[in-house]
Amino acid sequence: MRFKTPAFALVAAALLGSTSFSSFSHAADAKAPAAAPAAADKAAPGPDTVVATVDGEKITLADVQGAMASVPAQLRQLPPNMIYPMLVNQLVDQKAILIAARKVGLDKNPETQKLMATAADSALQNAWLSQQVMPHLTDDAVKQYYEQNYASKPAEEEVHARHILLATEAEAKDVIKKLKAGADFAKLAAEVSTDKGSAKQNGGDLGWFKKADMIPAFSDAAFSMKKGEISSTPVKSQYGYHVIQVLDTRTAAVPKLDEVKDKIRQALIQKYVREAVDHAAGGTKIVRFDPNTGKPLPDAPPPAAGQAAPKK
Repeated sequence: MRFKTPAFALVAAALLGSTSFSSFSHAADAKAPAAAPAAADKAAPGPDTVVATVDGEKITLADVQGAMASVPAQLRQLPPNMIYPMLVNQLVDQKAILIAARKVGLDKNPETQKLMATAADSALQNAWLSQQVMPHLTDDAVKQYYEQNYASKPAEEEVHARHILLATEAEAKDVIKKLKAGADFAKLAAEVSTDKGSAKQNGGDLGWFKKADMIPAFSDAAFSMKKGEISSTPVKSQYGYHVIQVLDTRTAAVPKLDEVKDKIRQALIQKYVREAVDHAAGGTKIVRFDPNTGKPLPDAPPPAAGQAAPKK
């Protein structure tokens, strides 16, 4: 007896795009001895092909294709004959919830309408930003950024250090005395450091960092010290008083392109999103008002493009 390929085989093949029908039919054949010869000759369905209905409301192949974008990468490795019914079932459930919500009038609820309008605005904003930004994210742009910001720059020095942060200079001096007398740095950090992020779990260890990664007062002190050295006087910063120990120093190797490709893409996205937002705002008239008086406020300069985030 011969078995026909399941009807959704053709649909799933179109859904996955890069997966050929022949490769999909092999997955289907794992459960069936053979596929009907006519199935491979059938024209692939289009985006408007109806794959399910819920109370007469249609779910199309285009809907399934859209749902595919939200599938985690690891799940996309599953065979098409597993992914496709999962997505259809998900869309059927979502459609059923929408129908139920409309039946009880939630779509007429003012608060719900506000949320729906906000979601629609957000979708439109994201679509416009994507249109403005995505064309810039080319392989050439990534390579050019890499050459300018990594490959062409001299290797940077890095320091591996740990610290104990105290509230007062007197407390920091007392810690330095204890360290000189042989106290264990990691234990003291866990006991008295106010930097709880590094103290409890890491004994004050901050890992490897470049000079620009830390606030100037801390970096200036750490990069002037030798391997194994403990600061002889407390280092003051806006966070308090640091006692620093340099564990090691090295010259950082220039990373390979593949190692920083994702980081570069994020930097380019931030750059072009900022440019797109500035361009959009520049084509409008913006007036800000004092909420207390209702009077217009003087124009405030926008934040500098590419402004660095606060350092550690």
